[in-house]
Amino acid sequence: MADEDRPMSTADLANVGEAQAPGTAAVENVASDQQPTQEGSPPATLLPDGEVADLRRKWDNVQAGFVDEPRRAVEDADALVAAAMKRLAEIFAAERSSLEGQWSRGDNVSTEDLRLALQKYRTFFGRLLTV
Repeated sequence: MADEDRPMSTADLANVGEAQAPGTAAVENVASDQQPTQEGSPPATLLPDGEVADLRRKWDNVQAGFVDEPRRAVEDADALVAAAMKRLAEIFAAERSSLEGQWSRGDNVSTEDLRLALQKYRTFFGRLLTV
């Protein structure tokens, strides 16, 4: 299988250089309609609902394949995690690019927009550090 046909692994994602950082391209369907998490409410998803459902379906397939092909299942799990991480990076990069675009045009970005952006980063960071 040619390298470009091979799914990205977590090792590939970790070795992507600064100039080739995932998520530098324009991204469609950014989850901008999701409301930030309020204290005591269930956490908002970091990805759009359709993508979450697709990732869960793929994860179920990975787990089901473990019995017959354990090594392949681990490789598929790694590729799935890499794809999810890449997608999250794309979403955050698109949001940052939008803010930077406003700044470069001299537009005044409201404190509320910045607060919501920071809240998304905080939510994501908190999830990374929890079990």
